[in-house]
Amino acid sequence: MKLVSYTYKNKLGEPRMGAVHGDRIIDLQESHRQFLLSKSEEADALLLPSDPTDFYHLGRKGIRQAQKAYAYAVEQQVTTAEVERAVVKLELPVPNPGKIICIGTNYADHVKEMNSTIPQHPVLFAKFANSLIGPEDSIEKSPATEKLDYEVELALVIGKRAKGVSREDANQYIAGYTIGNDISARDLQKRTPQWLQGKTLDRSTPIGPWIVTADEIEDPGKLAVKSYVNGELRQSSSTSELIFDVPYLVSFLSELMTLEPGDIILTGTPHGVGFAMDPPQFLKAGDRVTMEIENIGTLENAVIDQDA
Repeated sequence: MKLVSYTYKNKLGEPRMGAVHGDRIIDLQESHRQFLLSKSEEADALLLPSDPTDFYHLGRKGIRQAQKAYAYAVEQQVTTAEVERAVVKLELPVPNPGKIICIGTNYADHVKEMNSTIPQHPVLFAKFANSLIGPEDSIEKSPATEKLDYEVELALVIGKRAKGVSREDANQYIAGYTIGNDISARDLQKRTPQWLQGKTLDRSTPIGPWIVTADEIEDPGKLAVKSYVNGELRQSSSTSELIFDVPYLVSFLSELMTLEPGDIILTGTPHGVGFAMDPPQFLKAGDRVTMEIENIGTLENAVIDQDA
């Protein structure tokens, strides 16, 4: 199931939880209402929340209920739960993540091109919610940087509170997977040992277009990963090249901090970033950046200059 957060293009309103079905969106709250009524259950008392943040706080339990509701709506052709894709805008899949944890230098080929060394432990940094945008938003180039770069990354969303989990059990704590573009201001990132200032500029980091539930990704360690700028292939690799794989990262992070449902983890980027090209190639207004990850989909965003 592909989980989305959506709003109507021509109406005011808060984002609602949905799931993609062809050229339509299935509204999860309404489909769940109809599912409960079909079971002669009191709908209002048990209804899935429409708010994406509240939904992800339910964790994997909420996703299981959503899967039942989605299947019912598709099988029974519940038209009251269907929304035409053309009339909605896909928003940031998780609008208010509690934590956005990023892993640096996590592909061996990227370590080499950045003239770095293989880390003994995962390299961690953070982003904040101000930096995130949805799949149909534009990347805003801040006037504070002249060296804006792209980074395609497999991102995962936590679906169950995790503290001190083992590597073997880590997959049980993942709600699903999506695509992240870890936009980086290299001039800001490189001027101090800490990367934060180059990683969390306003409205710079696209996430999406949806979250593919974990049950549909058989092995997150065997996914093709690519990025394009204006149609030109820039990055091409596989998550099999990760230095620290997904289960290890969940286990490692859960030893340091409690991971909560809705937290996002970006797992690192492969070689091919603009900073390492000869000469370097940075993003500018008018560029289109496309990220692709196998079994998840495509995330494409335009670059615009940020208003002063």
